[in-house]
Amino acid sequence: MSGNQASGYAGDVTVKTAWNELANSAGAALVDVRTKAEWSYVGVPVLDTIGKATIFVEWDDFATGTPVPDFLGRLTAELARKGVAKDAPVYFICRSGNRSRHAAVAATAGGYTRAYNVADGFEGRLDAQRHRATAGSWKGEDLPWVQS
Repeated sequence: MSGNQASGYAGDVTVKTAWNELANSAGAALVDVRTKAEWSYVGVPVLDTIGKATIFVEWDDFATGTPVPDFLGRLTAELARKGVAKDAPVYFICRSGNRSRHAAVAATAGGYTRAYNVADGFEGRLDAQRHRATAGSWKGEDLPWVQS
């Protein structure tokens, strides 16, 4: 894990590190901050085999591309509803690691002391052919996911 609180959040982690921590830490949570459209059409991480469920809180609005108002309030309410403590490891994931980094910074500002960014996200960066699901991403590392 890299980074520290001085960077605004606990740091960046690989998808495999996030998966291992989610599997081995009872209080750890995964928050997908992509849009409803992405969840529906691209797919979502599945944590059933480790006895957990992904938490969904949108960072931005698909239509406008702007941050959804009161992300932190909605995140705090959803994490509290799921019983996630403020000192539990919380892993934020988006498509490629940009929005989830912003979400981790916001969560840290809101008192979550172990907010991590899943660096390569659900699909990763574009490859030379401009495709995603690249190495290092949730899909690229063949972690469990479903598409509706």
